[in-house]
Amino acid sequence: MRRAADTGARIDELLAGLRSQAGSQVAEAADELVRQLVGLYGDALARIVELLVAEGEPGEKLLARLGEDPLVESLLLVHDLHPLDIDARIQRALDQVRPYLGSHAGGVQYLGVQDGVARLRLEGSCDGCPSSAVTVQLAIEGAVRDAAPEISGVVVEGMTTPVQPQLLQIGMRPADVVPPMSPTAERAATGGNWVTLAGIGPPSARPVRADADGTAVLVCAVRGTLYAYVDRCARCGGSLADGRLDRERLTCPGCAAAFDVRLAGRNIDDGGLHLDPLPLLTDAAGVRVSIPEAART
Repeated sequence: MRRAADTGARIDELLAGLRSQAGSQVAEAADELVRQLVGLYGDALARIVELLVAEGEPGEKLLARLGEDPLVESLLLVHDLHPLDIDARIQRALDQVRPYLGSHAGGVQYLGVQDGVARLRLEGSCDGCPSSAVTVQLAIEGAVRDAAPEISGVVVEGMTTPVQPQLLQIGMRPADVVPPMSPTAERAATGGNWVTLAGIGPPSARPVRADADGTAVLVCAVRGTLYAYVDRCARCGGSLADGRLDRERLTCPGCAAAFDVRLAGRNIDDGGLHLDPLPLLTDAAGVRVSIPEAART
């Protein structure tokens, strides 16, 4: 299912191509065309919301149901028409991940949004497997960013295991902004070694399996963002390389268990099961993952 964010990103790509290939006059006309179309369906969507609210309780219930649909919700957010405010949306998202976090940490308290940054406090500790701190942070950040795409960042207080934010971000790390870390510093920061993955091309609709110094790694692309996991199903132990990736839902080809790759590999039916996430970094060295010693196979 397509989301507004996906379409927006594609529109930006096309407009950038026009600017570089067809000149500023054509690009300006294309910009105006996009603004007119977006304005038209935005006005129509606002009118639909207005009519539903005017119907009273039945209309408001229907609007609430529409707000729970991912595609409709993304459009409502684009036009600032969502029936829930940002605090309610974030609280709802946290309610959905709290049962899963309970197996790795304590509770998570929402502190509010300040200067565009959502702030949360983790109550408990990230004990257990070396990747549990990464798992918790990725699950929280993924849920909050999906619920409130307008925020500029997420800060999670109370992480007992230091996690370098830039090592969890997927994307380019310009050398003139953040100096490259030495291999020794990177190992100290993550408890593992950074390994460059070969054969990782543009984002694909299928999971890609790669070898990281003997550890089988699975790389999944969701809306242009890469996520890396140890290639091992949390239920049957088999490889997920031939599994089906439907947006963020990854289904094991062996036992049909389904995992949410955006929420740190949480099993969709059983919150007690999860894949082993790996920090992933894309920079001038290529696509790299950090492999904790405990995750090596």
